[in-house]
Amino acid sequence: MPNEVTGGSHRAAPVHTDPEEVSLLTALSAVSDPVRIQLIRELAGSADWTRSCGSFDVPVGKAALSHHFSVLRGAGLVEQRDEGPRRVNRLRREEFEARFPGLLALLLKDDVVDGAR
Repeated sequence: MPNEVTGGSHRAAPVHTDPEEVSLLTALSAVSDPVRIQLIRELAGSADWTRSCGSFDVPVGKAALSHHFSVLRGAGLVEQRDEGPRRVNRLRREEFEARFPGLLALLLKDDVVDGAR
C-alpha cells in the first residue's frame, strides 16, 4: 500500500529541539504556562517513557494538550516517541539542566508557582 506508514502510526514522528539551541526567552516562555508546569512536574515524578500524552489530568482538550507538548519539545524540555498507538514522554532533565542550570529545579519547587498544581 503506498500510503502505509511503517510502525503502524498514521502521524508524523515528533520533532525535537536540542536544548543547546534554545534561547533563554524560549525556555522561559515555555515554562510560563500553568498547564505546562503541571506536565513538567508530573513527568519529573515519573520514570522515563512511562507516561503517555493521554495519562495527564490537565484541564485542556486534546488539541490544546498537543500544543503544550509541542511547546515543551520546542524548548528542549520534553522528548517523545511513539509506542504503537501511544505517544510516550521523557523529561530531558539532564540536557535542560546543562543548558539552564537550576531552572528546572526551581520549577519543581512546590512554593514557586501559584496555580500550577
